[in-house]
Amino acid sequence: MLGIIINPKSGKSAYRKQRLYLFNLLKKRHLPFTYKVTKYASHATELAQELVEKGYDEILVLGGDGTLSEVIDGIMHSNVPDKSRIKFGLMARGTGNDWGRYWHLNKDYRRSLDIFFNKGKAKFVDVGKISFFRAGRQVEHYFINSIGFGVDALTCRKAQAMKYYVGSHGLNYFFGLLAALCSHKPMPVQLLTDQGTEINTPMFTMNIGNGPFSGGGIRQNPEADPTDGIFHAMFVAKPTLKLILKAIPNLFNGRLKEIEFINSYTARKVSINTRQHLLFEKDGILIDACGPFVISILPSALQMIVE
Repeated sequence: MLGIIINPKSGKSAYRKQRLYLFNLLKKRHLPFTYKVTKYASHATELAQELVEKGYDEILVLGGDGTLSEVIDGIMHSNVPDKSRIKFGLMARGTGNDWGRYWHLNKDYRRSLDIFFNKGKAKFVDVGKISFFRAGRQVEHYFINSIGFGVDALTCRKAQAMKYYVGSHGLNYFFGLLAALCSHKPMPVQLLTDQGTEINTPMFTMNIGNGPFSGGGIRQNPEADPTDGIFHAMFVAKPTLKLILKAIPNLFNGRLKEIEFINSYTARKVSINTRQHLLFEKDGILIDACGPFVISILPSALQMIVE
């Protein structure tokens, strides 16, 4: 059964035209479906959990990275015993669209729907999980593309604030990054991985990638592959201004890891031992939480319909 989750605020200028095209397509194909429209933050999580627990095993998401992340969170928190049989697809409508970018799903909604309904095939993809503490209680969230701390998270905060002034544009993340680089101060952490990496130094920024893109096309972890069962990650201690200026031209070309101050590593499990409150972003969704943090990968957890 097909369930559709729509975020009308993602790419809202084209929302009516896209929704009309989708519904006309479904009518022509005589496909039974149920659709839900999000009304507030984290609503997509509730809707996705409700749909899959009612037996819907195909979920089409009309939204950006954040909406898709909420849907993944809802599916993974559901009581469905075998979640790996659930398939999802994406009609990208957000600002960054980093997950869609990896799969060559741009804002050509007609092509995205053609892939989902006609040309696509189901492919197993990995899902990430992070556990942390809030109000003294352990909490778990799931993510699909990446998770970031330090400058990475502050960039998202700055980029989201800019939406109120200039609208939703991919450049929001670039200018948000420049603002974050000028204002962020490193925080002491101890990082341990199941692959033997150990880092004990103040953290300037860190991104743990299931997919290679973040921040509207920045390739922080260019070798990340959401089907290989392992995270590709980068960690940066406090760099000098000279090194920051050296890194900026390489943000989008996949050569960031060649810069000497960037520590790249792979892991299936990452532990961040700190009891401080840290702001982090998961797929562009900002969360303020208390450590320690544990980030782990769930191989082949769901199926995505791709070209």
